[in-house]
Amino acid sequence: MKLILREPSAEVRALASAAGFLLDLLLAGLLVFALVDRLAPPQDLPWKPFSLNQPIGLATAGKLARVGADPAACRAALREGGVRFTEGETRETGYCSTRNTVRASSRLSPAAPVMTCPLALGYALWERQVLAPAAREIMSSRLTGVDHYGTYACRTIYGRPGERPSAHARAQALDVAGFRFADGRRATVAADFQADSEEGRFVQAARNGACRVFGTVLGPDYNAAHRDHFHLEVQGWRICA
Repeated sequence: MKLILREPSAEVRALASAAGFLLDLLLAGLLVFALVDRLAPPQDLPWKPFSLNQPIGLATAGKLARVGADPAACRAALREGGVRFTEGETRETGYCSTRNTVRASSRLSPAAPVMTCPLALGYALWERQVLAPAAREIMSSRLTGVDHYGTYACRTIYGRPGERPSAHARAQALDVAGFRFADGRRATVAADFQADSEEGRFVQAARNGACRVFGTVLGPDYNAAHRDHFHLEVQGWRICA
């Protein structure tokens, strides 16, 4: 019997060509992914683990939100970053709650306020990757303290009756008023936010860096109620004002 080989049809040739093209694209994509995975900074890659020891990058905000949403992962990230903490006491009163809170070691004064784990993680990142470097670069000194007005307060927004609950009612917000340095100087939001000085540049750098970490940052540019502090929330609307 004589075997007769037929020329592939145009449709078959087109399918084979398309399959080859798609395979080439897949291989090229895998090569690009491997190069990016190897060469790009881990803070810019969403599939790399979150770490407090990494500078703030393109993927940091997303990774911080993902880790913060898991209470166990949040606490693991604090431990891996060398942040000592104790569990916060849980209280439930109407719309107010201290659920999923910790008291973490930090430069905050008053020390170790109760705050949700995501807020503690965001603050630790801000202190380590924004405040400490800015103190060295702008103030030529070491950051020794961060003064605040509190975290948890069972109240509505601005304490007005009938308003929705404040983020402070769930220990999800931190109000930062000023900063202290090893050389004895201080920088405050109230006195230095608009100042043309090293202190003023530091306070501005602190606010701008906070906007890369926290979901909501409110300060003097927002309204008079925030003329003397930065209101910081990890969760919430993406606002930097």
